[in-house]
Amino acid sequence: MADRRATRRPAARVERGLSPSDDLFAPVAVEAGPASDAPLAERLRPQRLEEILGQEKALDPEGPLGRMIARKRLASLILWGPPGSGKTTLARLLAKEVGEPLLALSAVMAGVADLRRAFEEARRLRARGRHPILFIDEIHRFNRAQQDGMLHEVEDGTVTLIGATTENPSFALNAALLSRCHVVVLERLSPEALEKLLERAEARLGRRLPLDAAARARLCELADGDGRYLLNMVEAIADLPSEPVLDVEGLAEILQRRLPVYDKQEEAHYNLISALHKSVRGSDPDAALYWLCRMLDGGEDPRYLARRIVRMASEDVGLADPQALPLALAAAEAYERLGSPEGELALAEATVYLALAPKSNAVYLAYGAAMRAAKEKGSLPPPLHILNAPTRLMRTLGYGRGYEYDHGAPDRFSGQNYFPDGMARERYYEPTKEGLEARLAERLAQLDRLREERARERTKTRRAAGGEG
Repeated sequence: MADRRATRRPAARVERGLSPSDDLFAPVAVEAGPASDAPLAERLRPQRLEEILGQEKALDPEGPLGRMIARKRLASLILWGPPGSGKTTLARLLAKEVGEPLLALSAVMAGVADLRRAFEEARRLRARGRHPILFIDEIHRFNRAQQDGMLHEVEDGTVTLIGATTENPSFALNAALLSRCHVVVLERLSPEALEKLLERAEARLGRRLPLDAAARARLCELADGDGRYLLNMVEAIADLPSEPVLDVEGLAEILQRRLPVYDKQEEAHYNLISALHKSVRGSDPDAALYWLCRMLDGGEDPRYLARRIVRMASEDVGLADPQALPLALAAAEAYERLGSPEGELALAEATVYLALAPKSNAVYLAYGAAMRAAKEKGSLPPPLHILNAPTRLMRTLGYGRGYEYDHGAPDRFSGQNYFPDGMARERYYEPTKEGLEARLAERLAQLDRLREERARERTKTRRAAGGEG
């Protein structure tokens, strides 16, 4: 019978040409490049630290990681950054730069037994004078026991740990493990870095993508700072002919996801609810009551009607009459308590109130504009001064620094910026002159004036401070 131990594979992958064999002092084999049919993201994976895009701050020669690289000795690290920012690539290249073997595990698949086997392999490497690096992808997936299981080997130097995570280490990792590691923050790739990555992809493909300037910029926006996702989209359009050149709309047609087709039956149901909604919007209480009763008489579920009435209150009345929404919710609750037919009268009352209320869809439009901006701008982080800083690590990174407490400011208004850094201030909510919104419009104008005053005061203060310096 064959010896099964001979075919047992190691729990941890050993990279850089090293294997768990006895011949660890043999020259490191030259790494073979990825196969020609490998995904583009793999074919374009950087082979040197200098090729990494968008992480100049983390790799600053004067920074902690830069100094470790210079002396060819790493401390244990936690690489914290969004998807596609290059955490795995950086871990591989750090091991290559310092000339040490890299044992790789994924916390999604590995358990305590896998960790033990990785540590056994690390001890064998240590006995031969090496300083093995244990890379754990998605390290936040390890539970407390698994994280605690690494403490001894990390502390005594059996391994140098490099963990990669998309989650905030202050919350995702045990304090004991975090205290033994240096946190390196990786940034989402900037538009400039994504454009360079796009140029690299075109160079590898041997052709320029058939996109006009606007579509090219839109492709980078859709990547949302994720280099891997950008390259996946490039692969989706790489085989297109050179003509026609796509604009933004053409690019959307190529990349869009198909939505499921809805059942077109029961057309009367949709026609009648449309008639009810538009009658309320058109401030016609009699027509609205007629369509409400038509649907109730036809056997429509009153709970469905109650949900739609609540929607009308927020969509078509909005802040012109803030009492509309709580009254609609009260009608829905009244129906739940009373049932039919008694509870249906509460729905009729809400319908009439909404039809007669002043109308504004300003919040509805503002929500749509803000949602479009959120999708187009991507995952821009909030400015540091409005981030919560409950831990020392977060304070060290600048969280909360410079925040002005509005209740302590003149007029209880600091006028600070709350949009992401680098994103121009945008106006989504434009109140109407209907009902309460007329007063809200006045308040909004007052805040705009105060915001400009505070900005001038800050500029004046900064200039005075510069003059004193």
